[in-house]
Amino acid sequence: MTVLRIEGAADPVDGRLPILSGLPHSAGHDGAEVDDEMRHNLGYGRPRTLLPYTRQMGYSRERSQRELPTVVLENEVLTATFLPGYGGRLWSLLHRPTGRELLHRNPILQPANLGLRDAWIAGGVEWNLGMTGHWPLTCEPLHAVAAETADGTPVLRMFEFERLRRLVLRIDAWLPAGSPVLLVRVSVHNPADEVTPVYWWSNIAVPESEGVRVVGPAVGAYHFDYLTNLRRVGFPEVDGADRSYPATADRAADWFLDLPDGQRRWIAALDEGGSGLVHASTELLRGRKLFHWGTSQGGRRWQEWLSGPGSAYLEIQAGLARTQLEHLPMPGGATWSWVEAYGRLDVDAAAVHGNWPTACSAVEEALARLVPAARLEQELETAVTETGEVFCAGSGWGGLEGLPGFPEPGPVQRPWQELLVTSRLPAVDPPAAPLTGARWRALLESSADDWHAWYHLALMRLSDGDVDGAQDACLRSVNDRVTPWAIRVLGFLTDSPREAADLLFLAHRLDPASPELAAEALEALVADGRTEVALAVIEGLPYRDLGRFRLIAARAGDEGSARQLLAEGIEVDDLREGEDSLDRLWLRLHPGEPVPAVYDFRIG
Repeated sequence: MTVLRIEGAADPVDGRLPILSGLPHSAGHDGAEVDDEMRHNLGYGRPRTLLPYTRQMGYSRERSQRELPTVVLENEVLTATFLPGYGGRLWSLLHRPTGRELLHRNPILQPANLGLRDAWIAGGVEWNLGMTGHWPLTCEPLHAVAAETADGTPVLRMFEFERLRRLVLRIDAWLPAGSPVLLVRVSVHNPADEVTPVYWWSNIAVPESEGVRVVGPAVGAYHFDYLTNLRRVGFPEVDGADRSYPATADRAADWFLDLPDGQRRWIAALDEGGSGLVHASTELLRGRKLFHWGTSQGGRRWQEWLSGPGSAYLEIQAGLARTQLEHLPMPGGATWSWVEAYGRLDVDAAAVHGNWPTACSAVEEALARLVPAARLEQELETAVTETGEVFCAGSGWGGLEGLPGFPEPGPVQRPWQELLVTSRLPAVDPPAAPLTGARWRALLESSADDWHAWYHLALMRLSDGDVDGAQDACLRSVNDRVTPWAIRVLGFLTDSPREAADLLFLAHRLDPASPELAAEALEALVADGRTEVALAVIEGLPYRDLGRFRLIAARAGDEGSARQLLAEGIEVDDLREGEDSLDRLWLRLHPGEPVPAVYDFRIG
């Protein structure tokens, strides 16, 4: 192992409050050419909640010199640097003969609120398993151990148990001697007997410049611009512009490339000289996507927010489905595996920047010379043996579930181990980390008899869609002992804005030291029109100077105080991607005036 020295913010921490909401509705597809398979997948598998996960939060935008543990694979051609503590992210892929970095190697480590659990970092290659969005383990450590192939080639093996879909993930990465590509074999296993919705995308960040063209063997694309419905368009010529040059786009967009059946799966981002990163895979990884932030003030602001000044990037991506708005049904007991290849590709520049068919043909021919498709199919069968060296420890949840190959559970899982042994979940406050699953629900259904067990049973019932049962369990919990935890869930379950505000305000008063509870209570009070109450609460908070609470105060206050807060500066560390609070506030107070860059996070 080595270390990465980088200017970075402190790591996010796990919050106490489980995420009770699910994923927002996906984009519609009115007018798009959607076949029956895609139509089914667009409506399938959207989780009701993000239980058992809590938010990852508590980070700021204050940075200092950090040293992050890394694992490095290297041969004569490439040096690959992984961050096992951040979801196993491939942070850097250096082409050694030229010294060129092939990925967007972020110069800073700056969490921001783009992940399903809040915290997310930009740069490198992020693995995404589970459900639409940046996966729950993107800022969590994975188990990482040393392994090797039969010929002694070093292998980095990373694995973990994803708790919402209850899937086992294993990633093997290796660099054979002389190989011009990094090989990554991904395996996803469904240990349950039932069909489970599955989602996977490898998100590959690469530098963006004016001459970069993204090339993939597409006969069209499904376009999503965060404002309108998903629509199928020709590609790359759309609305009179060549959309394969991301630096010319005026706003953020997703382009899901429509690859014909039987076509080799690949995508490349190549500069004005015809060189850059290429990604190819075996057939199972079907989808390909281009994402860009666009050149609008908001898009530029987001890139600066994530990577600092002068660090523009785009993403080329690869997934199991054709779009990221879909989930696929994975049979019980099934294992899906595929191999991905990452490397530098050099193609004649005139061909790359010529007409689309010429560019695609030239890149595909160069890719065949770099790494033939047959080789990737062969690598699916490469035998890998663990050597015993441990680089990084992940969670104890896989061990708690008794999954083979996982280490024993740790302190976080201890209350649930006791439930297994004694048939009783011990009461602890704050509550034990949430857990879901039919086995655990059955144990609590037969044994719950105190506030703590009833609270966790409420979460399990809610996760399963049993809203009435969740409410009943919460009431039983509160009857045994009034806690902010069950009161908060009751506030989430009610349809009355007034009752929700009352309950969330009570939860805050029961634990006033929690910024999480305070923020939820204040948002509910403002939504219910009780702005004076909200302002009085904020005034008494010891953490009222945090950006989130300054923003709520500006929204709730009169015009004069709101203008003053904006003039002094409001920086919301956890501003959510797509959140329009700052620009809406500015436009309300300064109608007709342009939104300053510092407050402009509009991506549409």
